[in-house]
Amino acid sequence: MFTEENLLMFSLDFPELNKNPVEGFSAGLIDDNDLYRWEVLIIGPPDTCYEGGVFKAHLTFPKDYPLRPPKMTFITDIWHPNVDKNGDVCISILHEPGEDKYGYEKPEERWLPIHTVETIMISVISMLADPNGDSPANVDAAKEWREDRHGEFKRKVARCVRKSQETAFE
Repeated sequence: MFTEENLLMFSLDFPELNKNPVEGFSAGLIDDNDLYRWEVLIIGPPDTCYEGGVFKAHLTFPKDYPLRPPKMTFITDIWHPNVDKNGDVCISILHEPGEDKYGYEKPEERWLPIHTVETIMISVISMLADPNGDSPANVDAAKEWREDRHGEFKRKVARCVRKSQETAFE
């Protein structure tokens, strides 16, 4: 069941994205009858090793959105320090609001109800361009990114980019 607040937030996000698309991604409902599940296509940012990639992901919104953040999961394989091996994205903006029990993130870096699909996607595109190796979700990718960024890391990302191009519109 949609709450009045949910409907208001979704009714603001969805038309705005269609009216004023943001470069680098597109978003839409997976099923027209389910406002809580979105599919996004992210274009690998220029001048990064992800350039040319077309990465599919799902955004799953909680029933109490916008008070809590959605979860983002890449469906397309992606090799990145801040994306775990299951495809889950781990960035501050998608972490539960409030204090970080580990003291790594400031509350204002975490989820705030003012965030939108657009601000999430801009953060994810920024994450692709500039990984955070200090707080990895994929330790192996982070290690390669730190130690062999232009070697093995770049080769694995290139494989993901090629595969994403082949499967983008399936």
